[in-house]
This record gives sequence, structure tokens and C-alpha cells, in this order.
Amino acid sequence: MALKSFCVLIACDILNLKIIMEKNGMKFLRIMSLRGPNIWTYRPVLEVWVDIGALEDSPSNTIPGFYERLSSWLPALSEHRCGVGEKGGFLLRLREGTWAGHILEHVTIELQNQAGMQTGFGKARETSTRGVYKVVVRARHEEVSRACLHAARDLVMAAIEDRPFDVPATIAHLRDLADDCLLGPSTACIVDAATERKIPSIRLTEGNLVQLGYGARQRRIWTAETDQTSAIAEGIASDKDLTKSLLQSCGVPVPEGRVADSPADAWEAAEDIGVPVVVKPSDGNHGRGVSTELMTREEVEAAYVLADAEGSEVIVERFIHGNEHRLLVVAGRVAAAARGESATVLGDGRSTIVELIDSQINTDPRRGTTEDYPLNVVRVEDDAAVRLEITRQGYTPDSVPPQGKDVLIQRNGNVAFDVTDLVHPSVAATVSLAARIIGLDIAGVDLVAEDITRPLAEQGGAIVEINAGPGLLMHLKPASGEPRPIGRAIVDSLFAADENGRFPIVGVTGTHGKTMVARLVARLLNLSGRHVGLASSDGLYLDQRLVEQGDRATWGAAHKILINRAVDAAVFESGSRTILSEGLAYDRCQVAVVTNLDPAAQLREFYIETAEQMFNVLRTLVDVVLPDGAAVLNADDPMVAKMAPLCDGDVIFFGSDAQVPAIVEHRASGKRAVFVRDGRMVLATGRDEFALAELAAIPLASAGQDVGNILAAVGAAWALGISHDLIRAGIQTYGLDQAGAAGKEIISTAA
Repeated sequence: MALKSFCVLIACDILNLKIIMEKNGMKFLRIMSLRGPNIWTYRPVLEVWVDIGALEDSPSNTIPGFYERLSSWLPALSEHRCGVGEKGGFLLRLREGTWAGHILEHVTIELQNQAGMQTGFGKARETSTRGVYKVVVRARHEEVSRACLHAARDLVMAAIEDRPFDVPATIAHLRDLADDCLLGPSTACIVDAATERKIPSIRLTEGNLVQLGYGARQRRIWTAETDQTSAIAEGIASDKDLTKSLLQSCGVPVPEGRVADSPADAWEAAEDIGVPVVVKPSDGNHGRGVSTELMTREEVEAAYVLADAEGSEVIVERFIHGNEHRLLVVAGRVAAAARGESATVLGDGRSTIVELIDSQINTDPRRGTTEDYPLNVVRVEDDAAVRLEITRQGYTPDSVPPQGKDVLIQRNGNVAFDVTDLVHPSVAATVSLAARIIGLDIAGVDLVAEDITRPLAEQGGAIVEINAGPGLLMHLKPASGEPRPIGRAIVDSLFAADENGRFPIVGVTGTHGKTMVARLVARLLNLSGRHVGLASSDGLYLDQRLVEQGDRATWGAAHKILINRAVDAAVFESGSRTILSEGLAYDRCQVAVVTNLDPAAQLREFYIETAEQMFNVLRTLVDVVLPDGAAVLNADDPMVAKMAPLCDGDVIFFGSDAQVPAIVEHRASGKRAVFVRDGRMVLATGRDEFALAELAAIPLASAGQDVGNILAAVGAAWALGISHDLIRAGIQTYGLDQAGAAGKEIISTAA
């Protein structure tokens, strides 16, 4: 009997699996990129609506072998805490039984982690339609996250249907995509440092051009260059001969040398200088085309050909004994220093030099082919300098050195060993002077010295070149020693300690009236002397000039304002549809205004069907108010008033009467409110009151507009520190023609 029951269960499981396969598993109904704060989190996310079809009737514990396949394909799922709150929480849910939407969430997160895009945030929520889920995952880069999402669906369905799936190949593809799309490590470390200082950032291209801060307060970086990096200085640094000439004229020690125009001329220069010499391209970097300690005519002429292949003039200069060092100078100060080490192999009497390189050098876990590694893999076939070094010692790459014989492979190119704390003060002063002479705000200064702890003059050390836009990886991930906070040093050079790159941003939302409020707040800001950008339902404005007509209460329009260097304040109207489909364009705001919340308002196309759900949409603006900012909330609307505790900053209530319960309680705590009493608009702080203006003197009010919207705008202006006199003048001069236009806006933008 027991065996019969077991067979029946197996048959049912097989039947269920067949139904699942016939229904094609999970279908993506919609994928939205929420590129700013949203109803789920403060960070960009992907929100996918997924129909799991027949899988709604088949939780994970009913699918034979599913748990084993999925957990073996992605072992790191054991680290996922899920709702349990501890490692292994997700696998526990998976074993006990959970649904495909939830599984999709965690697999997408894990594939992003495996691709090198670390994240831990995700949610899966049922909708009112059976089998349809909203799955949300953190998206540091939209294209990569989308690829992970689609790969996750394929992987989950393969595990459900017991089909093979090439997990390593999938992860390799995702890693390649991430390498192509994500910021490079140098740029990323600067952006991370800015984030630590609460400075917002905007990626301006698919490359490494990034804006730090907003509008007129912004600064720009491009890897290790900034908008303070002089084009003239960069041009000087790229000409090594000119660099040496300028440094020498200012007393900075440099090696003697000159430009050569042929192999024979290079040897003539070497004879004049005296061997050993260095031969290198005048415009090069990363040690390409550089040959050192050359003693013979054959070596010099071969090195000339190698340097000439880099496409610039060739310099012959005196060889300086010692180790190569790279010192990073930021805003006149040494921020980090690294020392180079040569690379050698030891003969065993059996292996060729190429084999010895692969077994003794390239096996070092610090070496790799990407920027994630502090040291590069040595490839003889791709590196002419290595081949030349081997030849100079009387070998070929296929030679078999005797047992115990050291063979030098690289003299330079391994500058990755941190020595920041060892730099002698006089050396630091010299390299800082060198960077100032060239005119670079960020410079990689290369010098050769036997001992960085001693002055250069004592040991005959010298600066050999200066680089604009220097690589930072050697200081971020040194082969040995402590990583250095160079991102912070660069950010601190761009922003004073009390600056964060922000300007006043006002976000306005609500069911009705938000367009008029946004326009009036923008007008008041403009009167206070600000250059204001306004993105609203009736257009994109710069100050009072209409730049783009039509509905511009969108992420894209707001983004245009945030990158505009002429703007020093912004007002953004945010409708509920925009919040749900795009997220906010800004990370934080100085003021958030919520005009009202119609309990009957619904957005069924977004599965927003209750007043509580709409509350969670509109509260998004309140959630991102800065600690020194304020939320301006409608005290007449109980649901809007309930948003007050959600604000990190102050709260200003506005209402039709001083006796509104929320206002009474608020004022009892000494807080601010705006209301109407005896035909006057009143500003109150605790018990103190100030009569701002007669309603009869305000054209908008006289034209029959909602006084609540005027109160909201006044509250926002007050929160921004605009004077009472200027607020009064602004609302009394906002003309009847503008009032009529605002009335039309209210009707057309009710949702």
C-alpha cells in the first residue's frame, strides 16, 4: 500500500513537471529600470513582472531534484539570508517550499555577485493577479543586471526541467559583460569615496566620465583626471623631453639625455652620455617600449627599434641605479607611493624560459590579465621588451637555462609594492614640486632611487618621467602593503570639507495640484537669485524660459537639469506613474512637498489598487529628504500627515485652519506650520505667528485656485530659507495670466 502511494506521488510530480514544461515556465510581462530612489529602496533597481504560470501550483519542494541541482550549480546561495535573517536562510526556504518568483530573485542576485557586481538587495511580491509577481533586484548597471535576470530565468527553468545548464560559461559571459560596462577601478574608487562623503554622482557616458555633485556645484572626473587637469599640463607630461627640460630648469634632478632620430644616433647619444643608458619613447606609459641598463651598441640599437615602434620620438638618457618608484601626487601632496621589483626565473636544467615564466611567475595569484590584478601576466610572445631582455643574456625564449641559473625577465613594469610610509620628506617635497612645475593636479611621478627613505641627492636618484591620468590600481590593490585611500584624496581635492556638491532640490508630488505648486516654488526660488531648473507636466524650464514643451515631469527631463552647469536650484514634479516606472532622478532632496492623496486614486496598470499602496508610492519623496531639509505636508489630509515620522529632516504642515489636529499637535512641539486665519496667510513656529499676506492680495487665490497649493509652495519656500518679504512679493506678483494657466495644469495632471 505504501509503495502504491509512493508511485502515485511520483506520477503526480512527473505530470506536474510536464505541465510546467508545456506552459513554458516563467514569462516576463514587463521589465522596468528604476534608476533612482523608488518604492522599494534608495538605490536603482530592476523591477520585473513575471508570470510563473503553472509553477504557482508547484513550489520548490514539489519538484524532484530541484533543490539539489540549484544548490550544486550555485553553491554560494548558501550565503543568502533571505527572510530568515541568517546564512542558509534562502536554502531553508527552498527546501521547505517557495515559489519561482522568489527563486528568480535570489538567482539573479547571485549571478550579479558572480559577475563581480556585488549586491544583496532583492524582493519578490505577489500581485492581485494569481501567478504574477513583482521581482525586484538591485541594479548597479542596467545592462548587466538585465543579462543576469534573463540568465537567471534560463538557469532556474533548466533546474526545474532537469536539463543541463552551463553555469561556468554563463558566469564567464556575465563577467565579461560587467568588465565592459562597469566603471574601471580607478574611477570607481573615486566615486565610492564621493559616496562616503554623501556627494551624489552621475555617470555621463558608457565610459569613465562621471559627474560628482549636481548642476553648478558639480565637478567631473575621467579616471584619474579631473576638470582641474590642465590640457597644457597633460600635453607637457606626454612629451618626456620637454618635461625633463622644465624640471631641470627648476632644479629637480633628472637624468641627462636627448632625443635620437635613428639607431646610429641613439648609440652616438649613449656614447656621449656614457653607458649604461635607458632608451624609451618620449610619449609612452606603463613601461611600454622602455629598455634599461643598456651597455652595447647592439643593445642600444635594438632598444631604439623597440621604442620607435610606440610611435613617438625616442629618448636616450643616463641609467640611474636603483629601484623604479611611482609616487602619486594629488593637489600638491603625496597620496601614495609604490616600488617596483624585477622579475626573474631560476633554471632547473629541464624547462625552457617560457615554461619557467609560466610556472614561476605567472602562477603568482597577484598576476592576471584584467585590472583586478596588481601585477600583469608575462607573455613572451606579446612583449618585445621581455624578448630583448632574454636576448641580452644570450638566451632565446626556448632556451633551457642551467639548474640554479637566474634569468632576468623584466627590469620594470612591476611597480606594485606599497612604500607610502617610507618616503623621505625631501623626496615627497621634490615630487610635489615636479607636479606643480608641469601643472598637474593629479600626477604619477616616476623616479629611480636605491632607497626611498633617503634624499635623492645622497644617492644620485632622479625623476625620470611624470604621467597625467596615472593608473591607480597599484595603490588600491598593491602586491604587498596596505591599500591607500587615494579616492578620498582626489575627492577631498575637489570638494572642501563643508561641501557636498548639492544644491537645493524640491520634489513635489500628490494626487492634485502638484504642477502649480512646482511652478510657484520655482518662481520663488528664481526671485531669491537662484538659477532654477523646473521639470513639470507642462514643460522643462530654465529660470522662466520654456526649453521643452509637453509633459516633462520625467526622469529624463530632471536628469537634464541635474547635469546643467548653469543651474543652482531645481524643482521636480513627480507623478505617481513616474515614481513607479522610472524612480526619482535625484538621490536626496532639500524639500519634499506632498499636496494630497485621493483615497480613490488607483493605478491598476501598476497593481496599485488601494490607498495604502498609493501612500507607499508618494512617500518615496519624503523618504529621501536630507537631515537638514524638510517635508511640507498637507495637514488637512490624514494620510499625508501620517508621512511626517518618515522624514529624516524637519516637517512643515500646511492646512486650511490653525485648528487642524495635526497642526495643533505640531505647534505644541514648537514646530512650523502654514495656515489661514481671518483671511490671512500665517506662518507659525510653535506659538509665534507671522501674518504673511492677505489672501485677497494674492492673484492665485483671487482667481479661485486651491489655497492649499499656495500654502504648500509658501511652506517649501520657507523651508528653503527664502525671506518672508520675498515670499510675499512672489505670491502677490504671480499674475492672473499665470493663475489661469495653473488652473488648466491642475485639471490635466490630476494623476
